[in-house]
Amino acid sequence: MKLRLNCDGGSRGNPGPAAIGLVIRKEDDTVLYEYREALGEATNNEAEYHSVIKALELATGYDPEQITVEMDSELVVKQLNGEYDVNADNLQPLHADVLSIIDSYDVRFEHVSRNRDHQEMADALVNEALDNQ
Repeated sequence: MKLRLNCDGGSRGNPGPAAIGLVIRKEDDTVLYEYREALGEATNNEAEYHSVIKALELATGYDPEQITVEMDSELVVKQLNGEYDVNADNLQPLHADVLSIIDSYDVRFEHVSRNRDHQEMADALVNEALDNQ
């Protein structure tokens, strides 16, 4: 099975109260799972990384043959694709966590616009988790 993951993380303040939201779907856009979680205090970029980590952890339970991670964070996508270095000390261990999870999977990271259907769903889940904190 090929999976597409829409991941989003955000904080109100930077750092501030933070949350993640994600949507796991099949290649035909059938939604398999939606998830949201408040993180406590974190930066926006930390929240973005936490969303990828959680999405990948959940996706591996489906035993996928391929995973495409879609995010509106150009920074995180470019770091995970090796186009940008990870210079921030707080992001380096999160980046390493993602790399350790994807080590045995075929994973692609793509930058998408925030207003794309499933990315909007992930963003809404972030806001729900923040509102309920």
